[in-house]
Amino acid sequence: MAVSDRIRNAMAEGSWIRRMFEEGIALKKQYGEENVFDLTLGNPVVEPPVAFKEELKKWVNASELGMHRYMPNAGYPETRAAVAQALSAETGLAIDTENVLMTVGAAGGLNVVLKTILNPGDEVIVWAPFFVEYLFYIDNHGGVSRITETDEGFLPTIGALENNLTERTRAVIINSPNNPTGVLYPRDLLAGIGEVLSRKESELGSHVYLISDEPYRKLIYDGLTYPFVFHHYPRSIVVSSHSKDLAVPGERIGYVAISPQLEDGQEMMNGLVFCNRTLGFVNAPALMQHVVAGLQEVTVDVAGYQRKRDFLYAALTDMGYSVVRPQGAFYMFPRSPVPDEMDFINELRKHNVLAVPGRGFGRAGYVRISYCVEDRTIEGSLRGFRDVSRHYGLAN
Repeated sequence: MAVSDRIRNAMAEGSWIRRMFEEGIALKKQYGEENVFDLTLGNPVVEPPVAFKEELKKWVNASELGMHRYMPNAGYPETRAAVAQALSAETGLAIDTENVLMTVGAAGGLNVVLKTILNPGDEVIVWAPFFVEYLFYIDNHGGVSRITETDEGFLPTIGALENNLTERTRAVIINSPNNPTGVLYPRDLLAGIGEVLSRKESELGSHVYLISDEPYRKLIYDGLTYPFVFHHYPRSIVVSSHSKDLAVPGERIGYVAISPQLEDGQEMMNGLVFCNRTLGFVNAPALMQHVVAGLQEVTVDVAGYQRKRDFLYAALTDMGYSVVRPQGAFYMFPRSPVPDEMDFINELRKHNVLAVPGRGFGRAGYVRISYCVEDRTIEGSLRGFRDVSRHYGLAN
């Protein structure tokens, strides 16, 4: 037996995103890449901003001694200071360098946080639909996922939160703008979550952390502003990365930031730094830490994503599909025209259109489509969506 039973089972339940992406590769070999419309993977095709490339060239050509050696395990002080300064400007709160830890992307950051706070058997509330890797990250560190349903608009409800908080609850993970729905959690919802957590802590005599996973924070539309969790709950932790806002997912550069109001914040940071080291990440990549320090106010063209959102949303709803209009990120989560979304997926596949089943995100009956692709891919998929809508009697 090459792998453990635990890993074999996890692999069997693993990412539908990758399965569908790999199927897309096979279809492209069979029909030609231009005839396959793959909307499965959240892998941005936009190039990083010019400022990123200029900053990268500067540091690649730099003659600074020791710039590729190990640094303090929390990251370069100047990079942490740049992130803290940017967060202070965004939140209006005094966030210090000592509140920030540089990590190997948001995935690395989430694992560091969960390793730091979880005891075996501790529960973590995860809102469905969710990024499926959360379940594996929680399991990595002895935690238990407590999956909790959102409402029809994909927003958490206060009632569901209250019903699922127990004496074993150690953390609640939120993801806004959300993958897979693109929904942005409003300020009053965050305030309500913070109020419930504070009250339940007192009732249960426990500490519960609110972990906000924010890789899409800067990709929001319609002039909306991002509501920060730090304003609503002192025991909150932000995890983010530059994978999406700078379109550099392959560079694996992110950070963890703790609330400046967090009780025992120094002990928390000491734990995060220790786990960053002992999980094997050791440090976030040195070159990328240098590069992003000067890019905290730089973002890809959000208007381009909003244009794609508007085009695809208008087309799908005109065909009769039921879609909650995304407010950020670059995903849509249409309801399947039939109860089993795999039937819908298979009909789309007949037209070389690839999407990901909602069951891969904990919400069956929906599919996820990603619009961080070329315009021609989005436009080319519409004929398939239209034919399938007619097949199901959604449109004439």
